[in-house]
Amino acid sequence: MAEYDLTPRIAPNLDRHLVFPLLEFLQERQMYPDEQILKSKIELLNKTNMVDYAMDIHKSLYHTEDVPQDMVERRVEVVARLKALEESAAPLVNFLQNAAAVQELRADKQYNLQMLHERYQIGPQQIEALYQYAKFQFECGNYSGAADYLYQYRALCTNSDRSLSALWGKLAAEILMQNWDIALEELNRLKEIIDSKSFSSPMNQVQNRIWLMHWSLFIFFNHDNGRTQIIDLFNQDKYLNAIQTNAPHLVRYLATAFIVNKRRRPQFKDFIKVIQQEQNSYKDPITEFLTCVYVNYDFDGAQKKMRECEEVILNDPFLGKRVEEGNFSTVPLRDEFLENARLFIFETYCRIHQRIDMGVLAEKLNLNYEEAERWIVNLIRSSKLDAKIDSQSGTVIMEPNHPNVYEQLIDHTKALSGRTYKLVGQLLEHAQSQVAR
Repeated sequence: MAEYDLTPRIAPNLDRHLVFPLLEFLQERQMYPDEQILKSKIELLNKTNMVDYAMDIHKSLYHTEDVPQDMVERRVEVVARLKALEESAAPLVNFLQNAAAVQELRADKQYNLQMLHERYQIGPQQIEALYQYAKFQFECGNYSGAADYLYQYRALCTNSDRSLSALWGKLAAEILMQNWDIALEELNRLKEIIDSKSFSSPMNQVQNRIWLMHWSLFIFFNHDNGRTQIIDLFNQDKYLNAIQTNAPHLVRYLATAFIVNKRRRPQFKDFIKVIQQEQNSYKDPITEFLTCVYVNYDFDGAQKKMRECEEVILNDPFLGKRVEEGNFSTVPLRDEFLENARLFIFETYCRIHQRIDMGVLAEKLNLNYEEAERWIVNLIRSSKLDAKIDSQSGTVIMEPNHPNVYEQLIDHTKALSGRTYKLVGQLLEHAQSQVAR
């Protein structure tokens, strides 16, 4: 299933350190020859300061204890540079490690800079040294130290571009340490800055949104509430436009989130239209499954695509996360996906039939007869399905489902309210731009 591997498309939008977890996953799944993965790792490591790690991989790749002389020389350079940066940043690092001294800092950055200069002889040079030291620590793979120093640097930094760069670094460090709650907070801070009107330029804004969405995949598919939040982010007009313009492959993750999300959303119908619009620039078994069910009503095609979807999920670094339970290893998202995908097929099939043969239904759901009967009984018991089973004829009889007028009115009102809010926002933006001119 390497044909559906999105790593070549995703990697250019990530910090190189974030690519390592993807390569580890691909190596574990044996999707590519081991030698190819190891060479890719060395190529990435050559642009970082993780020289010891590069040496270990070189030994594994070439089955030798010897390492090239340039790696040895590079290690000497890295150690010397680290010591030099440590000395430059020492005055500010010592201050930050003094709890009593840190109490003197306030929310006012200008006051802090003046106080540091007058009482501790710490100026812009030492603050810049802290940034360089934090960045170097990150490149060495010390993500914990880098995250702490970047956080402290942002509290003192007055340069908005450098502060933004530090925030990206902090987000990467938290992702690599798998601190998902903190990473989500940093992600939201970044989004706020990127979406602000003072951001550099529209083109730069779009590019930063694309980076943000790629980085967010690590968080959303590991955080407890991630499957809901990815829909909240990716389905916003500005972000959905960025996906359609520059990163259509991200549709896979939004489609998966819609399928496994227990709460069906009114935006789902609009998203199906997006899949139709983008099918020439991007499609995979997951998007094709939705097209089969909701556009073509091709239930045999949907059944085939379901099997392919399972393989795609198992071989995707974000969707195929494994959980060890005793001696067993499971992929929770795969199980949720297949259960909900069957429900999607079933619901759509039932809308266009009143009496359904159980054998035909079992085939459509990719289950045997007994499993299908048990599955439908459970749906009826849990009030997810208004139907009854005729055991003698082996059919499911659907009860007529008359739409509730009040629910329809509420749904239309909600949609109208959303469109009105969006229209008012656009009018205000237009008026402000006219005033600015």
